[in-house]
Amino acid sequence: MASYKQRAENALDKKAAVGEDVDLDEFEPASREEYEHVDSLDDLSKSDKETLTSVGMETDESDRSASFLQMNQSEVFVNNMFPGVEVMSTPQALEKYDWLADYMWEAVAVDTDKFTATTELSAQSGYFIRSQPNTKLEIPIQACMYIGDDTVRQTAHNIIIAEENSEINIITGCSTAKHVDNAAHIGVSEFYLKKGSKVTFTMVHNWAKEVDVRPRTGVIMDDNSTYISNYILANPVRNLQSYPTAYANGKNCKVYFQSILAGKEDSLIDQGSRTVLSGQNSQAEMITRAISEDQSTIITRGDLVGETQDVRGHLECMGLILSDESRIDSIPELRGSSTNMELSHEAAVGKIAEDEIQYLMARGLTEDEAASMIVRGFLDIDIKGLPADLAQETKKLMDMSMEGM
Repeated sequence: MASYKQRAENALDKKAAVGEDVDLDEFEPASREEYEHVDSLDDLSKSDKETLTSVGMETDESDRSASFLQMNQSEVFVNNMFPGVEVMSTPQALEKYDWLADYMWEAVAVDTDKFTATTELSAQSGYFIRSQPNTKLEIPIQACMYIGDDTVRQTAHNIIIAEENSEINIITGCSTAKHVDNAAHIGVSEFYLKKGSKVTFTMVHNWAKEVDVRPRTGVIMDDNSTYISNYILANPVRNLQSYPTAYANGKNCKVYFQSILAGKEDSLIDQGSRTVLSGQNSQAEMITRAISEDQSTIITRGDLVGETQDVRGHLECMGLILSDESRIDSIPELRGSSTNMELSHEAAVGKIAEDEIQYLMARGLTEDEAASMIVRGFLDIDIKGLPADLAQETKKLMDMSMEGM
């Protein structure tokens, strides 16, 4: 059998199945030793701290259980504050745990495309998060992938393991320093949810306008596990292509993908989600809200696959076009290969209704205020399955990301 390295080398020229291609040779791979460790997130510059805050990082860590920060390819800060959960860099975890090698590239294939291949062949980086059995931790773990220099190609291989009957919440933000104009980010994230576990994963992307972004995510789920994904993209980006896949292999799995996408300027956003329901009585709900303005293009994809009895899934893609120069394509897919299942989808793309604008203007709002209120209401997704405090924090992140709309 070919090694991971051999498989990656064979896939270095393999384009992604969907999305625009990116020439990775235009970017410089970063070194793991480029940035030094800091003793506290407060030791960072004022500008860096402001940027981290914009993607949900609490630099004082007052409402966090653990922290991880990667700048370019360097592990800059790690802090574990609560028992039952451990956070460290992936290279450190591979040195500590021999068994971790058995998890690498199981949820995401190393030869999926040139982006996964490049991650394997680049300097190792990324974070490792593991919750011990029966740990119930509402206070979020925070992690951030940060690009600090122009023309950098950042890669990260993240491994998240939720042991049996554990529950963890992760807030991860990805961003660039204010002076960065041109860079590339590839993030491979593999989730492993054991029996009865629950992971809530909230991701906020705030990239510079000329950044190419290629996340690659796979989630493998055992019996009675729950995976909740909240994704927010509200700032211009050169192009982004992401298609995370959850494999509900166990019985009674629950999967929720919820995405908010805002296309601005000339951004090209190709974002979707996929759930494979192969465990009996498993269910999924995948909801996307997208708005396009300026000259942006958004492609929303959804794929629900039912492979066994008594599974249920709903896919919903709604788009709002705010300018004649922008575009939204909605591509829902349902695939069933068993009887006694229920898969459904709803998709719609349109514009703001004029009568709604007039209604709000008649009550004292300006036209811009009325349009903004309608847009924000359209993007308001009900946060499912979260404790009250965390649901409120997720709402706060969404509202912060939507400022100015």
